[in-house]
Amino acid sequence: MAEAATGFLEQLKSCIVWSWTYLWTVWFFIVLFLVYILRVPLKINDNLSTVSMFLNTLTPKFYVALTGTSSLISGLILIFEWWYFRKYGTSFIEQVSVSHLRPLLGGVDNNSSNNSNSSNGDSDSNRQSVSECKVWRNPLNLFRGAEYNRYTWVTGREPLTYYDMNLSAQDHQTFFTCDSDHLRPADAIMQKAWRERNPQARISAAHEALEINECATAYILLAEEEATTIAEAEKLFKQALKAGDGCYRRSQQLQHHGSQYEAQHRRDTNVLVYIKRRLAMCARRLGRTREAVKMMRDLMKEFPLLSMFNIHENLLEALLELQAYADVQAVLAKYDDISLPKSATICYTAALLKARAVSDKFSPEAASRRGLSTAEMNAVEAIHRAVEFNPHVPKYLLEMKSLILPPEHILKRGDSEAIAYAFFHLAHWKRVEGALNLLHCTWEGTFRMIPYPLEKGHLFYPYPICTETADRELLPSFHEVSVYPKKELPFFILFTAGLCSFTAMLALLTHQFPELMGVFAKAMIDIFCSAEFRDWNCKSIFMHVEDELEISPASQSQHFPN
Repeated sequence: MAEAATGFLEQLKSCIVWSWTYLWTVWFFIVLFLVYILRVPLKINDNLSTVSMFLNTLTPKFYVALTGTSSLISGLILIFEWWYFRKYGTSFIEQVSVSHLRPLLGGVDNNSSNNSNSSNGDSDSNRQSVSECKVWRNPLNLFRGAEYNRYTWVTGREPLTYYDMNLSAQDHQTFFTCDSDHLRPADAIMQKAWRERNPQARISAAHEALEINECATAYILLAEEEATTIAEAEKLFKQALKAGDGCYRRSQQLQHHGSQYEAQHRRDTNVLVYIKRRLAMCARRLGRTREAVKMMRDLMKEFPLLSMFNIHENLLEALLELQAYADVQAVLAKYDDISLPKSATICYTAALLKARAVSDKFSPEAASRRGLSTAEMNAVEAIHRAVEFNPHVPKYLLEMKSLILPPEHILKRGDSEAIAYAFFHLAHWKRVEGALNLLHCTWEGTFRMIPYPLEKGHLFYPYPICTETADRELLPSFHEVSVYPKKELPFFILFTAGLCSFTAMLALLTHQFPELMGVFAKAMIDIFCSAEFRDWNCKSIFMHVEDELEISPASQSQHFPN
């Protein structure tokens, strides 16, 4: 019985919502008809006459106060809307309308059973949107103790957001822990340490674990967060390598004895790869680039299936530092494949190599006269391809926008990825003569090929609409997030700006010409309150104004100049 009553109420509610959504004009005329029928019992004419008499007794000071207050309120709304739009990229009024008012006025009920019958196309688009907005570990992330913390000590600013550090904590728990850690005291302590929010608590737990046993993950934590220089971090990573290599060899022999040993071996593999990769990055930071390249190549040969760490991007950056462009091309030939996920590093490095062949002799004036050669056309197409993948990068490479420290996680095709790429690769573009000049002359031509980037792309999928929101979570608040495509100002900001200007103008005119504006206000009130307002026209308004003011033709020309 209760279910039948609930179903009846839901059906009644849906009928009312449908009628209000699609038959609102009928509702409007019904309300007008009821008002017309009840005009005598409700004494509408008498009430309108009373209101008209009351408004006619108002002084100009009232209109000055009314318009001034309206201008102030609309100005405050405008300021709040502009601040909210700059911070969150959307209008507060529109967001409230869509979130709260739309369901009441006919929006789709989230709990209805209709959502379970969504089409395959919708599910595919949602799945694509989720994959496009996936946050990735930055393969070139800095050391938290030796680099990020030093920046905080010097500037007093926090380069990492809470969201970014929380993602790193989740990565550490995934890579460095397993279900059997509780069987080993040191690993059990580190399992809790990775979940700690307080850095000092994590460091203390790592020291406590080292007092029990030589724990590789404890050395990793100290190298990442306690070491204040790259040399100290490298020393701790070498100790971690010694401990991690022993654990890896032991678990490798036992990995087929059960699922527990297999999980432990997987964890030890992740630990070993992470240590070797960070050691290679330490060598790169300390100027031993050839040693870093050798370590990365050996690591990619030993563990070819662990593509989650994107070690090839570290290798590309190191090879560019050595100016080994042939080796860079060989790496790109393997990873710049249509079946593999792209990145700004791959796309812009490919563009840099093609630009290098023509950039030293490129001149926009000469190219406009004789046209582009085949090599120049290939370079321009490569730049357009890179810009389509991530349109935020050129402003950082051309130093039109200031750089900050890259975050520990990036969003592909977003501003965070652009910062991470430009932070390490700007020097490589500067080293190639004319490359930045070629980029400056050609990168904006990309947008002519993709006039509607959110709907249709040229070489890639349409640009995702979620990058701005994710980048605001990943990047610090003092950085102005780059937004593509540029958003137009929301309607309510323009509306409140117009309302504020209009009411401010009315307040000024009422203050300067109180009698004239008072007469106009009374005339307009008479027009809208009178039953014969349809017979009024603009000429009668001016005649009414002239009769009230009793002005002469000379003064009339003063008040109403041609």
